[in-house]
Amino acid sequence: MKNVIGVRFMPVGPISYYEAGQTKYKMDEKLIINNGNAVDIGQVVIVDKQCKNDESGILAHKHIIRVATEKDLEQDEKNRAEAKEAFAVCKTKMKQLKLEMKLIKAEYTFDRSRLTFHFSSEGRIDFRELVRELAAVFRTRIELHQIGVRDEAKILGGIGPCGRTLCCSTFLGDFVPVSIKMAKDQGLSLNPAKISGLCGRLMCCLNYENDTYVSLRKAMPDYGQEVMTPEGKGKVVELNVLSQVVKVRLFEHNKTVEFAGSEL
Repeated sequence: MKNVIGVRFMPVGPISYYEAGQTKYKMDEKLIINNGNAVDIGQVVIVDKQCKNDESGILAHKHIIRVATEKDLEQDEKNRAEAKEAFAVCKTKMKQLKLEMKLIKAEYTFDRSRLTFHFSSEGRIDFRELVRELAAVFRTRIELHQIGVRDEAKILGGIGPCGRTLCCSTFLGDFVPVSIKMAKDQGLSLNPAKISGLCGRLMCCLNYENDTYVSLRKAMPDYGQEVMTPEGKGKVVELNVLSQVVKVRLFEHNKTVEFAGSEL
């Protein structure tokens, strides 16, 4: 077994795992890390995780250069401030070149070897001229990264239909697959306006309780199924999965009666 730490390079971003070696790292500690093509600063979000020696996806301890010093933190703050200035410059260039794209965020790597601009667009954009002009201004490697609407919401943040801060911008590190079947299994309205998030896609929270609904649903009959009840034969017309209650229209009495799922 080996001791592993988890590091995030952006708030609520994906977690990268590194061997901790003999060093004891602390939660929320900032580290300077060599990612191969750039040196960046990340924050420790997982400590003392025990993994098998042959487990994949774990980077060697040698990638961790050092714990961030006061000088490093000052450099990081400077990079963030100058990235905001770069954001404004890029926006101006986009207008001049009449590019139909929405700029979301600009960020420098810690060593300033790369300046990345995240943007969204409805279609493909030829931004080669924009890259050339930005490279001439900032004298560093320029990358333009097109992101989807879910990533856009994650970066920008906001308030969801529930009235709380968006899950993706507060604690969801990775997006999980969400389908319309989840809404059906939970008996929710299939009106897109009621089950879509700020990004316009199905709400991530549909996934949170889905396993519970699927498990409880297995013990219940289907809609329209003919069942035998203590009061005679009937047809299932409504289900309440969480309370395990089934509404049945009885054939003989032509009335609807509620039964516990265990009674059928």
